[in-house]
Amino acid sequence: MTYASPLLSLPGAVAGDGIDAPVAAHYGSFHTEQRTLDSGDGFVDLSHRGVLRVSGPDRLTWLHSLTTQAFESLQPNVPTAALVLSPQGHVEHAMHGQDSGGADGAFVAHTEPGRAQALVEFLDSMRFMMRVEVTDLTGELAVMWRPGGEAGKHDFVPRDQLRAYADAAGPACGLWAFEALRIARGEPRLGLDTDHRSIPNELGLIPEAVHLDKGCYRGQETVARVHNLGRPPRRLTLLHLDGSLNRLPKQGTPISFNDREVGFVGTSARHYELGPIALGLLKRNVPVDATLDVDGIPAAQEPVVDPDVGLHVRPLR
Repeated sequence: MTYASPLLSLPGAVAGDGIDAPVAAHYGSFHTEQRTLDSGDGFVDLSHRGVLRVSGPDRLTWLHSLTTQAFESLQPNVPTAALVLSPQGHVEHAMHGQDSGGADGAFVAHTEPGRAQALVEFLDSMRFMMRVEVTDLTGELAVMWRPGGEAGKHDFVPRDQLRAYADAAGPACGLWAFEALRIARGEPRLGLDTDHRSIPNELGLIPEAVHLDKGCYRGQETVARVHNLGRPPRRLTLLHLDGSLNRLPKQGTPISFNDREVGFVGTSARHYELGPIALGLLKRNVPVDATLDVDGIPAAQEPVVDPDVGLHVRPLR
């Protein structure tokens, strides 16, 4: 379940669309808002994202055994990312959060809009005899994002305190600005830049969300095999789109090379410096210097994932 943000009542707020409709796309000028965020100021309303809490003394050992991340060594208040994979290694869930530490503490995380309940239900089904409790907190806590470090900082704010947070953290910047900067960093969103066949090695999620030196977890065999042998079947890339046509491709638009379909477009945006950009998931054998066709729009590539080893080659921004 998602909740319409009270910050849509701020001056100039224009609602987003699709799964991002509950928050503001912009507050008047998404290019100005990108510059604000890039300078280290402002905040972004991500209150439509799902929030969950895992509590209980066994929580870190339990999460360690279920996900791709090494939770047993996780220090208090250190942000981390983790994936839940299918037995075949396909990405089913992604979450970002931090643990408060101690036996009485909790791991609080956020996930894509509308996906918290499914993640909670999966985790709850795997409790068995472990001393853990999983709770959907989407109705109580909201996610806010602030610039800082390489990928920014996420705050969990009680929903009844969002206006007070906005007054203290301003200026407000919309999701379009946030998305443009995210895409430029080569960071995929689950379900938008991925499909049901996506594995972590294709998406540049190693090592950020996947720890390669830990015990067994569901889907590990696929991740380890592709990492050790190299050559993941597909690779994420940053597409620099020709801006002369003045349009962005829709999510899911096929990408072609030499009149052959070789992948699909995920999210796209207009970056204040780079112009129109998008993330695309391509077959690994597409030449990295090839100009591609995206529904009639020429697109140059900037690799995000090394096609041979499946590790993130983060664009330098």
